[in-house]
Amino acid sequence: MIRVTLHTQDGRITGFEATGHAGYAEAGYDIVCAAVSILTTTCANALETVAGIKPVVKAKEGDMFLALPKGGGHDAQVILQTLRQGLRDIAEEYPRYLLLNEL
Repeated sequence: MIRVTLHTQDGRITGFEATGHAGYAEAGYDIVCAAVSILTTTCANALETVAGIKPVVKAKEGDMFLALPKGGGHDAQVILQTLRQGLRDIAEEYPRYLLLNEL
């Protein structure tokens, strides 16, 4: 199971941590892992290229940690809320393979 925790403060998303593997299918065919990987990687890239923010990103063997610097701004929140919506949709469709938490 993939576990994603969205970190929040004062109603704003400040980062996330994604760990684990879905186990939906064998490696290379796991659509849940692929979907989560695409969302999290696109979020990290868009924070830099669209919002102009350099987040702290640590990625290792499919796991990812991302933290915004102080004052992420409106564009960063739109990107992170889009990530949240995508993850909610996947968790709703595949609840045995993705657990989404918000702290």
